[in-house]
Amino acid sequence: MTDKLMRRLTLKDVAKRLNVSTATISNAFNRPDQLSAELRNSILQECESIGYFGPNAAARSLRTGRTGIVGVVLSDKLSFSLSDTVASQFLQGISEVLDEAEYNMLLLSSHEDDLQNRMQASMVDGFIVYGHRPQQYTNAPWSMPNKQTIAVDSFITGCASVNVENYQGAKTIANHALRHKPEHVAILGLCLLDTDRVCRIREDELFDYAAAISVQRLHGYFAAFEENGYKVNAENIWNIPNNVYKLAHQAAREALQMSDRPTLLLCMSDLIAIAAIQVAQKMGLRVPEDLHVVGFDGIPDSVNLHPTLTTIHQQNVAKGRIAAELFLGQREAKEEILKTELVIGESCP
Repeated sequence: MTDKLMRRLTLKDVAKRLNVSTATISNAFNRPDQLSAELRNSILQECESIGYFGPNAAARSLRTGRTGIVGVVLSDKLSFSLSDTVASQFLQGISEVLDEAEYNMLLLSSHEDDLQNRMQASMVDGFIVYGHRPQQYTNAPWSMPNKQTIAVDSFITGCASVNVENYQGAKTIANHALRHKPEHVAILGLCLLDTDRVCRIREDELFDYAAAISVQRLHGYFAAFEENGYKVNAENIWNIPNNVYKLAHQAAREALQMSDRPTLLLCMSDLIAIAAIQVAQKMGLRVPEDLHVVGFDGIPDSVNLHPTLTTIHQQNVAKGRIAAELFLGQREAKEEILKTELVIGESCP
């Protein structure tokens, strides 16, 4: 029997072949006291002859050296990642490929205090690391033997990666917005500093450009400012520590209460931009007549509100699919950069 067929045998397949229930097969491997010794030995011999080594992952791992499980390490808490549109679309993409390959995934959060120990103890074939932030790890846990790692929305030395055109996408949308010649510009940034506070930035506190996609977006904005003859001071740049509506609402309110009120808000996510539009409307400001707002992500909500959002669309599902294909060896192990697309809505025509 080929390795491919052996991997694809399921508990249901084996039960059908042996003409017994799935519970009987499971008991033969996991609860021997539920069966007679004769029946159990007969089932185990039949399973071995067809290349099925049981529903227990540890047994399969010992036999094949593979568990059929990939650990997906998320930079945020699990509850946030499963509710955040961008992260959930990414997980959808991974799931589509893993389903086809009959692989499973184990979700791990970087917010776990004992993440490194949990990763080392996890019975997985390797890791897909989403949104890696160097400050979250005292010791990089990516060097485990025989455990490959794929980085997504981040870069890890020695690992294949999947990213989008963060710098170019940010530059493109800023160039578009600056055509309107705004009098004052503010940036509502995301995860620019190592802090859990909503605050304005100091450039000497920014994360490393090569490691942080948000800093790449910031530099994309800066490049557009230079091309258009603008200069935006650090006091007009906010750091929002997490892509959460409450924090985005706070930053937008602070920005729009400045004495030199911005007439353009460059937002590093669609959620931040949506919060900014709603804050502006509560203050009696009209979008786009009094204020232009742009986002970054292209989530479905960006076209479901009024005014519709001008944003950069990134391929979140494709990003997950490519990461899984890299992990499974279905693609050449290298750095993948996905194209982005400017989507012009009503918030900044």
